[in-house]
Amino acid sequence: MIDVKIARSDIERDDAFYVRTKVFVEEQGVPISLEIDEFDKSAKHFIVYDDEQPIGAGRIREIDTGIAKVERVCILQEYRGQHLGFLIMNALEKDAESSGMTKIVLNAQSYAIPFYEKLGYTVNSPEFMDADIPHRAMVKEINS
Repeated sequence: MIDVKIARSDIERDDAFYVRTKVFVEEQGVPISLEIDEFDKSAKHFIVYDDEQPIGAGRIREIDTGIAKVERVCILQEYRGQHLGFLIMNALEKDAESSGMTKIVLNAQSYAIPFYEKLGYTVNSPEFMDADIPHRAMVKEINS
C-alpha cells in the first residue's frame, strides 16, 4: 500500500534522507554536502512508503511570512511514472495550506517544469545552475 507520511521520528527522517541520497547523490551526482544541508533540521519532511519501503521524499519550510518553499522532491527511479510525484506534492501543498501559507515557491530542475506546471506552478526566473543542474524558480498562489 502506497502512503505519504510526515516524518515524526529520526528513523522516518532517515528514510527521507535514504531516498534523497539514492536520487540526488547516487543518480544525479549531487555532492552529499549540498544535498543534506542546514535546513534539514527545521524543515518538515514527507516520505512516500510502499508498505514499509521508503520510495519518495520531499520537504517544506516557511521561508517568509506566508511563503512556503518545497524542496528535495524525489521518487526512486523504479517507482517513477506512477503519479507518486503528484501524491507527495498534494500532501506538501495541503500542509502549506493548513499552515496558513498563501504562496509556495520551489526551484525545479528544468526537465521537471512540465510536471510542476500541471500542478499550477508558473516559472518566474531565468534558468540557473544549482549543483551543476539547470533549474528555474517557480511559484504557486494558494489560499486565494
